Amino acid sequence: MTKPTIILATSNGVGMGHLVRATAIALELKKYADPIIVSMAGGIAEIPEYLGIRVEYIPGRDRGWMPRDKWDLYLRDRLMALVDETGATVMSFDGVVPYPGVIAAKFSHPKLALVWVRRGLWQKKPQRFVLGMQSKMMDHIVEPGDMARAYDFGPTATRNDATLTSPVSLFKEESALSREEARKVLGLDLDRPAVLVQLGTGDSDVNEKLTAALSGLLGWKDLQVILTKQPLDKNGKSLAPEGLDIRVVRHFPLARVLHAFDAGVSATGYNGFHENLPARLPTVFISNIRGTDDQEARAQWGNDFGYAIRGNQADLHDITAAVKKLQDPDVRAKLAAKCGELPATTGGEEIAKILFELATREEPKRPSWITYNRLKFQDHINRGKRHIAWMGLRRLGHIYRTLHPYLEVNVIKNESAIWGSQTTAQELHPLIKGEARFEHLISGASDDYIARRKEIAEVAYGQRTEVINIKKKEI
Repeated sequence: MTKPTIILATSNGVGMGHLVRATAIALELKKYADPIIVSMAGGIAEIPEYLGIRVEYIPGRDRGWMPRDKWDLYLRDRLMALVDETGATVMSFDGVVPYPGVIAAKFSHPKLALVWVRRGLWQKKPQRFVLGMQSKMMDHIVEPGDMARAYDFGPTATRNDATLTSPVSLFKEESALSREEARKVLGLDLDRPAVLVQLGTGDSDVNEKLTAALSGLLGWKDLQVILTKQPLDKNGKSLAPEGLDIRVVRHFPLARVLHAFDAGVSATGYNGFHENLPARLPTVFISNIRGTDDQEARAQWGNDFGYAIRGNQADLHDITAAVKKLQDPDVRAKLAAKCGELPATTGGEEIAKILFELATREEPKRPSWITYNRLKFQDHINRGKRHIAWMGLRRLGHIYRTLHPYLEVNVIKNESAIWGSQTTAQELHPLIKGEARFEHLISGASDDYIARRKEIAEVAYGQRTEVINIKKKEI
């Protein structure tokens, strides 16, 4: 029997939660299906080489590689083409807002079932107003469980339209490396303590949190401080205080080597929380309050029940004091023992089974065009008054230029995009992060698919018009 193809699409969120959940589900699906991950997140570069899962990178609308009003159509056409190429019958989407392009792809494929993998613990942001309409577009909604679900008072908490599963995590005790093995892989000293810091850099407040957290590690004898990126601000200035032995390592997935560390300092995103705690890694969680994820609720739950320590994200002194507690071996031992009481994180396996059953048994439902268009209209409203005003001005501009066209124009084609089916992180990272347009192809793409993709790119990127003579047409 041929394995069904299932596409797992994700948005590019504040962190790696969407992509990591899709990866955990895809690993479970590999046992009885052919999973393909498509994502706008740069972290997708790590997946094919290390986990053997086929992927396609899709540039998000924030890249500015095409006009924003064309991006939803571009996304729709990319997904439709991939469905045609692979024969997929199920597509899941992990993200806060199912893009209109994702939903439009379903309309074009009557046999394609659409599943929304919708994380809980939402903050009360404008996105909550379209939850009802978005839900009506789906064949199925799955809520990956959250250990801190008891502290979820957001807009999804009272809805009854989703199947709740156990938490999803890439950490599996049976596949995790031992302390010694993990340290050898990472190149760490076997006999010195080590702390994993995953806070990131960016705006000034994020940078200040990182500096405050690192300051809490000062004085820990022989400590190795491990970060996943250089602790530098946008001007290249170090964010780390003097006196720390800092090393930057890259390893995917980090869940596999968590036993290498004596403690962790992390943002309170979904994946960090549901990897560090099952790994029994004593952790201080410092929340990122951007986006819809209610990280503060998650951090507070962990602190209140003794699974972790919360560093107050609004108080730099408290962050430093909280991290300093990790230097006490008794504190670390108590946190690790408490985490041993947590239930298994089997959500990836549970969601994989749901997707497989949809692919082999259920007929997808056809959503209403009226609801879809209401959803598109609400999407514009959610972007704010400035966006709506800009849309109106642009429409007026198009009308005016139709009535009063330029007399002479010179049409110049944009530079060609870079095309390729790269599968290694070394190749993919610079292409995804670069300024040149990058059109990524799934490995083993057919000639028909390549031709269709080039048609899609030509429509999306269009042609650039340079004004040579701005003299108006005589009326």
